[in-house]
Order: sequence, then structure tokens, then C-alpha cells
Amino acid sequence: MLDLKSILKMSMTSLKINKMRSILTSLGIIIGVSAVIIMLAVGSGASKKIASDMESMGSNLLMIRSSSAKSGGVRMGMGTKPTLTLKDAQTIEQKARGVMAVAPYSAEGKQVTYQNQNWSTSVAGTTMPYFMIRNYEIASGRGFLPEDNKTGTKVAVLGQTVSRELFGDVDPIGKTIRIGNVPFKVVGLLKSKGSSGMGQDQDDLIFIPITTAQRKVFGTDFPGTVSMIAVKAQNDQVISITQEDITEILKKRHHIGAKQDNDFEIRNLAEMQETIKSTTKTMSLLLGAIAGVSLIVGGIGIMNIMLVSVTERTKEIGIRMAIGAKASDIRFQFLIESFILSIAGGIVGVIIGIGGAHLMHKFAGMNIAITLSSIFLSLGFSAAIGIGFGYYPAYKASLLNPIDALRYE
Repeated sequence: MLDLKSILKMSMTSLKINKMRSILTSLGIIIGVSAVIIMLAVGSGASKKIASDMESMGSNLLMIRSSSAKSGGVRMGMGTKPTLTLKDAQTIEQKARGVMAVAPYSAEGKQVTYQNQNWSTSVAGTTMPYFMIRNYEIASGRGFLPEDNKTGTKVAVLGQTVSRELFGDVDPIGKTIRIGNVPFKVVGLLKSKGSSGMGQDQDDLIFIPITTAQRKVFGTDFPGTVSMIAVKAQNDQVISITQEDITEILKKRHHIGAKQDNDFEIRNLAEMQETIKSTTKTMSLLLGAIAGVSLIVGGIGIMNIMLVSVTERTKEIGIRMAIGAKASDIRFQFLIESFILSIAGGIVGVIIGIGGAHLMHKFAGMNIAITLSSIFLSLGFSAAIGIGFGYYPAYKASLLNPIDALRYE
């Protein structure tokens, strides 16, 4: 029966005798584990940031934009040829299957003033469902009422950035601002959403009723048109059906033949979100795999040093076997030594990795997310490396002939 206590004691004594060599042997594992922790933290942080950005955009979204205009054979880009109307949005809401909410949307950059303060921002004309579609929440006041769009009421809902620039710490509800030269009463203030994944400030905007925007704020040669229609499907299972229905509805309304190009474009943000998430996950795994290579190198270093140790301690092994130690005792001792080197390196590597990840967040501004799973994975892998790469030297030591070992010089 193995005497675990005495074997462990001998293993620790052997490692202490060669302290510097033990530390240098563990260095490969330390570097490998810390690299894995840092890479996985950065990858997980990026994934969480993207997920947060996607959530702020809304889920199960379809964005319908007008087609591109042409000038002298040059295509001007999506949305430059106004083809979508308020009536299109109403028809989609009434006839398309799987629709939860629909909101027309048009936006322009405008100068906004309040007393002696002014700010240049994006002014968006829309309807109340848009707030739900894009996950905007009212912090104080109210959103739009049905009659606001019916009568073209001059009311506004502000983002946090606009409110701060125009009013500072003063409550903006009930105050009158001017968009261009048109006065608007502030009726609502949105909760902060922060920056989008593209770095755009999602709080730097003002919402006004779409009909008010068309009649009194935006100058257009095409009355009644909108630049975009936002559609939220009931769930991800029906979104493709909703998209098909919208395509058929708009083709019919715009009198587009079977062989004609559509004068609109539908972007399925759910598909984009899944693609981005999948790409990010793949990159995280790739980063972890690259860092894991250094763990393999560290394991090879352990095996190399343990082989040297077997050679150096041949006589010691012979004496132990001569006084009754079994081959399994010798094998187990070297495995224990290898395991201790790797797990000690793993623990130190985890500590350094966590510290390194926080330094990257502090000085490089990277988003990080350190998870218990990444820590246990790194420690488990380092332990497996120690046992795996330590087995051959341990096995070689256990095969030594006691008589030959005692004669070894």
C-alpha cells in the first residue's frame, strides 16, 4: 500500500533542495496559465460588451430602409431615395404576420437651444412604439400620446446627453426648447443607454412626433415619406415569416414587378447579432487556444527537467528500491513532484493573469470578464499537463534496476 504521507514529504524535500530549478520549471506553466486567463478574460469581456450593445439595440428587429438614388449612374447609398411612407408602416402593422410593433422613423441633425444654451444633436421623428422596439425607457415625464402624432403636437422627449448640455442638473420636464426656430415643450426624459457598439452616444438625441417632424421641422420634397420603418417581431421563430410578408406587402404597395429591383431594403438585425456573437465566440476560443500553446511548452519543460532529475537521482532511486520501495512508489513520487510543480505554477499563473487582465482594463480600456470557469479550466489543464508530461519520467524511474541504479555514478 502506498504511503502517501511519506511520498509527499520526500517529493517536497526534493523540490526544496532544487528551489531555483523548481521555480524555473514552473515558469512555463505560470506564463501559460496567466496568458490563458488574460486572453479568455478579454474574449469574454468583448462578448459581454457586444451582447450588451445588441440588447440596447433591441431584439428580433427588422429595419426597412428606402433604396438608393442614382445620379449620373452613381448610386448614392441606401436611404437616399425616399420610397417608404407612413401608410407603408400602417399596412405592415395591420397585415404582416408575427409583428409585435411597428414604428416609422426619420432623423436629421439640428441645432437646439434653451435660453442661452445651445447644442447640436440628432432630432428623430417617430411614434411611441419605437421606444419599446429599441429598448428606450422613460426616466421621468411621459412619452408620446396617440393624439401627439394625430395633431402634430410640438412635444419632445430628450436623451440624457441633450438634457445635461442644455439644462445641467435642472429638471427639463415642462421647459420649452427650440429646435431650429420651432418651440417644443419637453414632456419626457429617457434613461441613459450609453454608447453603442460603434461608439455612438445613444443618449445624444431628441425624439419628436413623426408628423410634427414632417410638417414643422424637416424640409422635404417628398411629404409623408420616412427614412426607415422599424419592426419588432414577436419572437425569433417568426421573424423570417414577418420579413417575407413585409417584402410582399411593400412590393404590392410600390407596384414592383417580379423582375424589378426592390425600392427598399430589409435588414434582419437578429441574423447580424447571431453572426457577431458566433464570430466573437470563435475569436475567444482562438485566443485561448493560442495562449494554451504556452501551457504545452511549459509541460514539455516539466518533462525535460523531470527526466534530468531521474538521471541525477538514479543512485537515490536504487537505494530506495533496495530497502523495499516498490516501482509504484517511485513512479508515484515523481508524478507527485511533477503535479506539484504544475499546480503551483497554475495557481501563481491565475493570480498574475487576474492582475494582468485588470491592468489591461485600467490602462488599455479593454472590457474584461473573468469567470470561475476560465480559472478552473486553467488550473485543471495545468494539473493535467503536470500529470501527462510527468508520467514518462516517472515511468522511466520506476523501471530502473536496483542493482544497476546502486552502481550508477
